[in-house]
This record gives sequence, C-alpha cells and structure tokens, in this order.
Amino acid sequence: MVVDNSCPILKSKTSIAQRLVNLAVSQIQNGNKKKMNLVWIEAAGCSGNIISLLNGCAPNVGYFLTDMVNLKYNNSIMTAQGEEAQEELLAALNTEFILIVDGAVSTKDNGIYNIVGSYKGKEITGMEEVKRAAEKAKYILTVGTCASYGGISAARPNPSECISAADFIKREVNKEVIRVPGCPAHPDWVMGTVASLILFGEPELDEDRRPTVFYGVTIHDICPRRSYFEKRIFAKSVGEKECMFKLGCRGPVTKTDCPTRKWDDYVNWPIGDNTPCIGCAQKGFPDAMEPFINI
Repeated sequence: MVVDNSCPILKSKTSIAQRLVNLAVSQIQNGNKKKMNLVWIEAAGCSGNIISLLNGCAPNVGYFLTDMVNLKYNNSIMTAQGEEAQEELLAALNTEFILIVDGAVSTKDNGIYNIVGSYKGKEITGMEEVKRAAEKAKYILTVGTCASYGGISAARPNPSECISAADFIKREVNKEVIRVPGCPAHPDWVMGTVASLILFGEPELDEDRRPTVFYGVTIHDICPRRSYFEKRIFAKSVGEKECMFKLGCRGPVTKTDCPTRKWDDYVNWPIGDNTPCIGCAQKGFPDAMEPFINI
C-alpha cells in the first residue's frame, strides 16, 4: 500500500480544519452564528499546547482568535496579570463559553503542587480552577495528552498524583469532555474542533470521545511506508527508509492524521524525518509506549 497524498479525499481531510474555521467565521459575519467565548486553563503541564496553537497557519491563529472566538482567559498569552486576570476569568465564567483544559490535574494534598494563581490573598490550585470552570462551561475540550489521558504529567512515579483532566471532570462535575490528545495537539485539531462546536454543536466522536475527522484512523493506516510493512521489509536502524515497526514505531496503535497533515506549517512529521512514532497522542503515553526505540 502506498499513500497517494494527491488523493482528493486525503487533501480534503487535510484542509478540513481551515474550511471549518472559514465557514464558522463566515456564518458569524452573516449573523447566523455567534462568536463563542473561550476560556483556556493551563493546569499541570508544560504549556506546549498553547505554544503549538500559536504556530497555527491554516488559518493563522490571530484570525482564529479575533474572528471566531473571544479569548477571555489564558494565563500565557492574555495581557492581564495577577488578580486582574482572575477577575477576567470570574467574569467569563458567567457567560456562555467553551472551556479548554491543557495539562493534567494534580490531586495530591488538595492540588497544592499546582498553583495557577492567587486572588485576594488565597492561592488557587489547578484542581480548583478546572472544577470551577467545568461546572459552568457549555463545552469542554481536553487539549493535549496530559489533559486527555494524564500523559507525561501522570507518568511514573507521579509524585503529585496527577490524573487526566477528562477523568477529573467526569469524577467531580459529572460532565463528558471532547478529547483532543497529542503532545502537543496540532493547531488544526484544536481550531477545527472549536469551529465544529460553533457550527454544529458536538462533532462526531469515536468511542474515546475524540473527533473522528482528526482521529478516525491510525497512523499505520495512512503511513507512506505501509507498503514496506505489507512486504515485511523493515528498517534495521533509524534513518533508513523502510517500515520502522520493528524499531518500536507506535503508528499501528496511534490514531491521528499526522502522515497527511504533518507539522510545522505542514512541512514534516516524525516518520518523515526517519524517526519512529512514539504514540504521543494515544492513551498510555508515555509509560505504555516505552521503550520508544527498539535497537
């Protein structure tokens, strides 16, 4: 099997996020839909997902943030700081909004190992802030693998007892989330899912509540090296052009569209750069995916 990247179906899938965002903006400008407020809370994580979002190029993230949503809170990129930022968050919680949680939730000792702010002399934990926002959100996205499954933040030995934001919200608020995993999540996956919410409500989800348009097939299904796998021709070391299954590639168990979408302005992706997929978007990463390379 050879993946033909000129295939119109694959091209359509690759451009779906841009088309969804453009349609949402058009509907907003025509008065058929309204801009949604967006609250983005970073809990126990590395801020990688918001950095990834800033690299969005189709559409440009500025277009997304100014024409499609009203970003009311994100501690990394908002201009307000300290108590002023907390006041903006509290005001946003009294509106209709989409909540994005980025990072796992530290639960040990009431979450004291993840302080995300302070207000009127009281420290605010990520656990407290996520619960407070989730209780009022219209839609909730867990963006990134830490938020969706626990990820690196919950990896062994996990001294702060992190759990996924998805599990925490289900336990504490009894709400379902839409998982958008990845380490980090691709900007298209985030923007496309938000656009779907504005246009149609909850998109089609798989059994794990991931948008099927972005997570409907495994990397192995559409990998350009699949023909080598079918012929049982395997690379013996990294850097070789053949299938890297025997080197520990996790493409067969990882559901994302990385082979066709690619990263960094759609230039490249791990297997395209001769390194195995490490399964960063899949449940169990990183513990269940190690060792990343079998030599």
